[in-house]
Amino acid sequence: MITEIDAISSHLKTQALTELENYILPYWIKRLPDISNGGFYGKIDGEENVIPDAPRGAILNARILWSFSAAYERLRKPEYLQMARYARDYILDHFFDDEYGGTYWSLDYKGEPLDSKKQIYSQAFMIYALSQYYFITSDIKAKEKAVELFRLIEKHSFDNSMNGYFEAYDRGWLLLNDLRLSEKDANEKKTMNTHLHILEAYTSLYRIWPDNRLEKQLRNLIDIFTYKIIDDGNGHLNLFFDENWQCRSTMKSYGHDIEASWLLFEAAVVLNDAKLAAAVKPFALRVAAAAAEGINDDGSMIYEDDLAEGHYDHDRHWWVQAETVVGCINAWSLSGDAWWLHKATHCFGFISENIVDRKNGEWYWSIRADGSVNTTDDKAGFWKCPYHNSRMCLEIMARL
Repeated sequence: MITEIDAISSHLKTQALTELENYILPYWIKRLPDISNGGFYGKIDGEENVIPDAPRGAILNARILWSFSAAYERLRKPEYLQMARYARDYILDHFFDDEYGGTYWSLDYKGEPLDSKKQIYSQAFMIYALSQYYFITSDIKAKEKAVELFRLIEKHSFDNSMNGYFEAYDRGWLLLNDLRLSEKDANEKKTMNTHLHILEAYTSLYRIWPDNRLEKQLRNLIDIFTYKIIDDGNGHLNLFFDENWQCRSTMKSYGHDIEASWLLFEAAVVLNDAKLAAAVKPFALRVAAAAAEGINDDGSMIYEDDLAEGHYDHDRHWWVQAETVVGCINAWSLSGDAWWLHKATHCFGFISENIVDRKNGEWYWSIRADGSVNTTDDKAGFWKCPYHNSRMCLEIMARL
């Protein structure tokens, strides 16, 4: 007998495959490769115009590599492997700093260094992507580079005194005065966001390289989240900290909450430690419950707000919706409460009806709080990438 849960699961899996193979991945294959200069265009604006001379960000390139590597792992389509290999070659040939180590923050459209700073967030994404590429190809150069980046992060960024990781360095690995990941961020030495993606990267690296030091640092990152970053009072993630782990923000970021809820548990699972996973489970569920405060009646998740500062951003950003689906499915699997699965389905429905660009492919940046489509922000660019939405589809297929 087919149960309601079976029917929901089957429907979500079918829809996820359709979105991935008809609207997400084909867009990046057809629109992004720059045949003239190599690599990928740095930007396609919200009106579908390619900006051929736009800067090329490390984040976008790493996320393209990860997305097509992960898609090939599950679907084994040659065109996905071809895109992954193309991305890998461009990253190794252009983004790595052969003199000082690490990867540049950005290149110009001809592949020359534009901003040579070493933002730890982007080093982590390179580890994440190269580890996934090694997983599908056994390409030893990709593994060696991922391990090299891990060692550089531990050498330069890890705070041996107060724990955690500092944010950003110049080309020669001197700590910068301006540590911000973007203009909207606070200029603090430690952030939730960078720690989250180091956690994600080290989880991926551990799959291919179960090194003792890596295991120790991954366990430490789990501790940092459970005892320093998750707010004891409300279950949300605190976002910005000074070097002594004093919180410097009051913002609630609902997308990061729901994303962290499942990445944190995934990190415990990859360590193959049942006791640790059991200890992390209530933290994961508590953060997911806090994030659920941002779910609207239409199934969408708002972006962020800060009651103390009177700041509200209730737009429905593409990546927040993708992470909401995965986080809710994870919470359902941990709790057995079907409420979470229904929330995942409802959010997926919002994505399908509003966020997916049925004419041109890919997803819009966001649906504004008033319900209008945001065509001002990029369709592809420094931050707009195939990683969150392709990962959502792949996680649905893996988990259900």
